[in-house]
Amino acid sequence: MAQEDDLDLDLDGAEAAKPKSKLKLLIIISVVVLLLGVSATATLVLTGMLSGDDEELAAEQTDGDKKAGSAQKKTKARLNYVPMDPPFVVNFNADTDVRFLQIAVEVGTRDPEVVERVKEHRPAIRNSLVMLFGNQDPYALNTREGKEKLRSETLAEIQKVMKEETGDKGVESVFFTSFVMQ
Repeated sequence: MAQEDDLDLDLDGAEAAKPKSKLKLLIIISVVVLLLGVSATATLVLTGMLSGDDEELAAEQTDGDKKAGSAQKKTKARLNYVPMDPPFVVNFNADTDVRFLQIAVEVGTRDPEVVERVKEHRPAIRNSLVMLFGNQDPYALNTREGKEKLRSETLAEIQKVMKEETGDKGVESVFFTSFVMQ
């Protein structure tokens, strides 16, 4: 009988342990569910689904329908790059240490139709740019300000040619992807 009492004591201990393990299991499940909810909410906020952009977009579309002549979207179209290949190579005056300038130029536009027009009028654009690049002071081009000034002059020159040839500037930016002076 003494053994039966020991067994009974063990059973009582096992029954007392069951509620504790159920409580632990309940706490673990609650924490996991809470973490899943927080991560799902964070994911939706970071992707913009809970930011309220949908309501703003719907309101903008309604306003856009009312104003047929206004801009359709606030977001800009993708910028298309048109390389002006091959790179430009011009020589400077014989009295300078720097003799040659090589520049690789890319033109940026958001209108896909302008891409084709730039390609069509590439010879006229290249001619104007060769003249522009050949008349530069190599010492001024050694500074960032000199390069930025040349970039803005290049954009103006391209826009001038495009305006003469097509009636529309079309091009909105110019990028120097390579700039070498020797």
